[in-house]
Amino acid sequence: MSMPYAVVTGGARNIGQAISERLQQDGYRVIVLDIVEPTIASLKEDAYQVDLSDIDALKAVLDSINEKYTISCLVNNVGIVAPALLDDTRLEDFDRLMHLNVRPALICTQALLPSLRASKNGRILFNASRVVLGKEARTLYSATKGAVQSMARTWALELAQDSITVNCVAPGPIATSAFWDNNPPDSERAKHIIDNIPLQRMGEPEDVANAVSFFCDPRSSFVTGQTLFVCGGVTVG
Repeated sequence: MSMPYAVVTGGARNIGQAISERLQQDGYRVIVLDIVEPTIASLKEDAYQVDLSDIDALKAVLDSINEKYTISCLVNNVGIVAPALLDDTRLEDFDRLMHLNVRPALICTQALLPSLRASKNGRILFNASRVVLGKEARTLYSATKGAVQSMARTWALELAQDSITVNCVAPGPIATSAFWDNNPPDSERAKHIIDNIPLQRMGEPEDVANAVSFFCDPRSSFVTGQTLFVCGGVTVG
């Protein structure tokens, strides 16, 4: 039996890297699409360095992938945050976030659908966020994550006849470089966030990767259209 292939957008760093490594452990050959090169040696061979917000460049990469591989799993992970309260939210950031957090998911999924259908057991995953439940200073980020969650539910219905499942993981506070950039470790803001996590610790990228692994497992073929919050209990309260 040949090794299945997975594509992970934004798979070179932080949560994306953890997802890519976990899928490798699960038996996938992982193709990383990212604007930077992976630092992990095992991810470099099949990686494509591409600006995912560049439509033409992304489509060219996807054409190349379709010529070489049959993809059975797509993880739409790439995303950026532009923290700002409503009064300070900039219109120019609207396009920037939508063009990276949402549009590549549509482009990648449309391009890889023939492969996903041919696999007879396709998997599409989104990295959403607990911000879909509301969070201060996240007007644009929450809008993009709400958009991908809605797309996932719609696609779950449309693609069920093709035995393709579509699900979301929704991380809460995860110890990534982006989190610490926005919340310095010794700051009162970081302390407040951690104190309000019921499990009393930050999540790790591997925690999110474990949830992705569950959805990508062939034994999870009856689970679709769902969002799994990986947040240490933040959503419970």
